[in-house]
Amino acid sequence: MLLLVSMINNLVPKSFYSKVFSGNTISDSVVGALLGSILTGNPISAYILGNGFLKNGVSLIAVTAFLTAWTTVGIIQLPAETMVLGRKFAIYRNISAFAISILTAIITAYIVGLLS
Repeated sequence: MLLLVSMINNLVPKSFYSKVFSGNTISDSVVGALLGSILTGNPISAYILGNGFLKNGVSLIAVTAFLTAWTTVGIIQLPAETMVLGRKFAIYRNISAFAISILTAIITAYIVGLLS
């Protein structure tokens, strides 16, 4: 997994990141949260990807939303989660975790901006 993450960090050109992440607070946090929701893997992989994003000029808001959604939202795991926890609960949990990941990203970037 780490080898694959490293390959992605090296193969994806920097221009791709500037096309996907515009620098807008809302759109960057939503795109970051969407990527984190769809992708799956262990948390250490998310941190390595997040570091690669930061090195390629992606905003802290997008990276924070990505990391938070990666660990809290599970679109890939949703079928198994609905079987165990029930459809309604699983959907509400994922929607609320998605919204909270965006809110967390905005608050984190604001606090880091105050401390800088």
